[in-house]
Amino acid sequence: MLALTHELGLRGANALTQAFGVDLTGKVIIDRSQKADLQCAAAMQLAKSLKRSPRELAEVLVKALAEHVAVKSTDIAGPGFVNIHLHDAWLKQNVGNALSLRQIGAGHTVVIDYSSPNVAKPMHIAHIRSTIIGDAIKRVLRAVGYNVIADNHLGDWGTQFGKLIVAYRKWLDEKAFSENPVVELLRLYIKFVDLEKEQKQALGKKLDGDEEDEGAAGDAPPILQEARAELVKLQQGDDENVALWQKFIDVSMREFERVYKRLDVSFDVVLGESFYNDKLASTVQLLLDRGLAEESEGAIVVRFDKARDGEALAPLLVRKKDGGFLYGTTDIAGMLYRVQRWNASRIIIVTDDRQQLHFRQFFAACKQLGVKASMEHVFFGLMRLPEGTISTRDGNLIGLEALLDEAERRATVVAKECNAELTDAETVEIGRVVGIAAVKYNDLSKDRTTLVTFTWDKALSLTGNTAPYLQYAYARIASLIAKGVDAGVSPGELASFEPTERALTMKLLAFDDIVEQVALSSKPHMLCEYLYELAAQFSSFYGELSVLKAEPAVSAGRLRLAQLTGDVLAKGLELLGIGVLSRM
Repeated sequence: MLALTHELGLRGANALTQAFGVDLTGKVIIDRSQKADLQCAAAMQLAKSLKRSPRELAEVLVKALAEHVAVKSTDIAGPGFVNIHLHDAWLKQNVGNALSLRQIGAGHTVVIDYSSPNVAKPMHIAHIRSTIIGDAIKRVLRAVGYNVIADNHLGDWGTQFGKLIVAYRKWLDEKAFSENPVVELLRLYIKFVDLEKEQKQALGKKLDGDEEDEGAAGDAPPILQEARAELVKLQQGDDENVALWQKFIDVSMREFERVYKRLDVSFDVVLGESFYNDKLASTVQLLLDRGLAEESEGAIVVRFDKARDGEALAPLLVRKKDGGFLYGTTDIAGMLYRVQRWNASRIIIVTDDRQQLHFRQFFAACKQLGVKASMEHVFFGLMRLPEGTISTRDGNLIGLEALLDEAERRATVVAKECNAELTDAETVEIGRVVGIAAVKYNDLSKDRTTLVTFTWDKALSLTGNTAPYLQYAYARIASLIAKGVDAGVSPGELASFEPTERALTMKLLAFDDIVEQVALSSKPHMLCEYLYELAAQFSSFYGELSVLKAEPAVSAGRLRLAQLTGDVLAKGLELLGIGVLSRM
C-alpha cells in the first residue's frame, strides 16, 4: 500500500502548497492507523511553521485527499488528525499486489559486513547473532532493489596467530587435529593463555588489560615473547609460519562453510583482516598527508573535535609507537577500499554493541577523509549464558553446531509425535527445517539491541511467536488450498468482504511498508512481529468464516485470501532466511 500512501502524501502536499504558497513537498506523511484505514498528522506538524491553525490545514487536506479514487471518505479527528477511509472495491482490486515492493534501492550499492568469526576458533552460539541478523538485512535490501555485496570480514591476522604457531609446535595432538582441527586449535589457544597467565603471575603482573600490548618485549612473559617473535616472522613472510597460518585458515573455513550451509547463509566476498595488511601503512600516511593524524608520544592518532565531528571523541590510535597497526587502521583501509571498489552508497557493519565508541571514531575519521557513503553500525546486544559471559579464553562456550544439532533433534521428535503418518525421511526433513528455523527466529524476533540470555528452552521453543508457529500456519494454508483443488474450488476474485476479510486484506497490504521499514532501520524483528500478527489475523479469519463450504464465488475469494496469506508468510520468512513446508 506504500504506492497509495505516497500518492496521497503528494496530493496533500500539493494542496497545502497551492493554498499557502510554501513548497511542502515531502512534508505530508500518510500512516496506517487503528482509528481509520490511514491517518495524516501533517496539519498539526506544520501549523506552527505556516502560522495557521491545525484545523485550517486539516480542512485543506480532507478535501484534497477525498478526491483520490481509493478514498471513500475523510474526516477530522481531535485537534487536527485527518482520518482516511478506503473503498472496499479498491482494497479488493489491489490485494493481489500484496507482494509488490517498491525498489527504493535501485541504482544503489550496499556493502554489508557480518558474521566475521575468528579463524582457528569454533563458531559458538554468540556468532549466531551477527550471522543471521546480517543475512536477514542482506535479503531485505536485495528485495527492495539494492545491489548488495555481502562481505565476511574474517579475523585472520594479529597476535593470536603468533600464539597459535607457538602452541601448535609445542603441544599439537596430531590425532585430535585430524579428527577436529578447529577444536584442537582452540585447545591449544586456551593452553597457551593459561600458561601465559601463570607466567604473568610469576612476574607479579596483573591479569587484567590486554597483555598483547603491555610493556616492552623484555617485560612480557617468556611464552608471549616467543609468540611475538613468531608473529614478526609471519609478518615478514617466513615460509613455514605463512604455511601454518594458511593451514589454520583453510581448516577454519571448511568448518565455517559447513555451518553457513546449514544456516543457508552466504557471502559474495570473504575479505579478512589480512587482505588489508599491505594497505595499512599507506592509510596512515594518507591521514598524515591530509593533516588528519598527528604524532603523540611516538604513536599516530586521529583527533576529533565537537564542532567538526559532532561530539568530542577520544583520539583514535592508528599506529602504535612500535610501528604496529590496529583494528581502527584496518577498518579505515577497508572503508576506503569498499567505496573505491564498489562505489557503495551505504556501508553497514554488524557487530555487538561493545564496539559503539570505536565505530563512532572510525566513521568520524572516514568522514574527515571525504567518505560520502552512509556508514551504519548495526549493533546488537550480547548473548550471555545464565551463569555469565561467553568466553573463548575460558572455554566457556556452547558450539553453534551443537545448538543446531539439538534443535533438529527436538524438532524431529515433535514432528513424529504430532503426525505419525510421516515417513522417516519426511520426519527428518521437517526436523531439519523447523529446528534451524526455531533457532534463527528466536534471535531475529527480538529487537537486536537487547541483551539475550541463552537457554535451551527459549532458543528451541516451538510454540508462541516462533518460526514453527508461522511454518505451521503456512502448512495449514497449503493443506486448505489442496483440499480446495480436490473439491473443484480454485482461488478467485473476492465476492464477499466481511469485517474479518477486510482486516486480513489490510494486513496483507501492510507487507510492503514493513519490509521497507526493515530495509531502512536494519531491524528484522519488525518483520517477525508483522508475520506473527498476519498469522493471527488469518487464524481469526479462518475461525470465523467458512472457506470451502460457502457458496462457490465466496469460497473462491476466501481461498484467494488464504493463498495470498500463504504467499506473504513464505516471502516474509524467506527474507528472514527461513524455509516453509507444505506438510508438517
